[in-house]
Amino acid sequence: MSSWTLKSIPPHDWFLCLDIDQYFDHEHDPEKTFEEGFTRPIPIGDRDTIITSFFNGDPENPEFHFESPESLTKEEIEEANKSLRRIFGTDLDLRPMYDTLDDDPVIGPKLTELYGLKRMSRANLFEDTINRIIEMRLSHKPTAKKMVYKIRENYGSLVTTNGNSLPAWPRPHQLVKANPIAIRKLGPTKRKGEFIIGFAEDILSGEQNLEQLENCDPQTFYNTIKEVRGVGPTSAQQLMLFRNHTNACFPSNKTSGEEKGLRKWIVMSYGGDPDTITEDNFQDMISKWEGYEAAALEFMFVNWILSEKEKKQRK
Repeated sequence: MSSWTLKSIPPHDWFLCLDIDQYFDHEHDPEKTFEEGFTRPIPIGDRDTIITSFFNGDPENPEFHFESPESLTKEEIEEANKSLRRIFGTDLDLRPMYDTLDDDPVIGPKLTELYGLKRMSRANLFEDTINRIIEMRLSHKPTAKKMVYKIRENYGSLVTTNGNSLPAWPRPHQLVKANPIAIRKLGPTKRKGEFIIGFAEDILSGEQNLEQLENCDPQTFYNTIKEVRGVGPTSAQQLMLFRNHTNACFPSNKTSGEEKGLRKWIVMSYGGDPDTITEDNFQDMISKWEGYEAAALEFMFVNWILSEKEKKQRK
């Protein structure tokens, strides 16, 4: 058995994430996670290992404790940490944003209400992209999550440790062996099967480079990932938010003169008209967001999720 800790840049209150179902997969129960920890397979080189994560509950001195049933080497722990840092956003430094956006009419109040929020993502961009393609246009998220889980069961490696088994996320070399018709039988459409297989093929052929996509500037990321079959402009903006960076961009995406996607939501939140606003005026509107666009948008997203939950509870 191995155990180790990883500090996060404060403020960070991971427990806020337990209210956001979209951050978790089919096998996770956020209500139990508070006490039992967050367990998932983590890629280490060519294999996967089950790791359970626990948060110390201190937003000002945030620290995660990790446990693996396996005896991992120092090098393997460091490899696992690469994924864990991305999943929990421990390297994201939002402290300057709290000062800059403190008096912002839209973001300012949310910084207080959701103090310590950092987004969760998956272990790498490949996982995030496959998840996004499969769940796209599916309004019943539990069903969507189950479809993703079935893909993992059928094409990922089964990780078994001390009697506990979980399917890992498939690697590109495992997904290229899939058949769209077989994927259709698991729930996703045949076209979605073609899309995720195609993305795996692009990775293996070198047409897409995950490391470059993870670390390039936001506009380059957007221009590149939106051309992937099955992604498109809206999903490209969503995937940008999961990278291990605080910045992002929100390019205009109009259909028949009507603005779509995240830009529309942002402009309307500030009381503007998303269909007529100029590029200069939009950039001026979010000028205080500079360098923290992804983080600021996540505060809006989480606030909206929590507001919707409150509305349902009042009905």
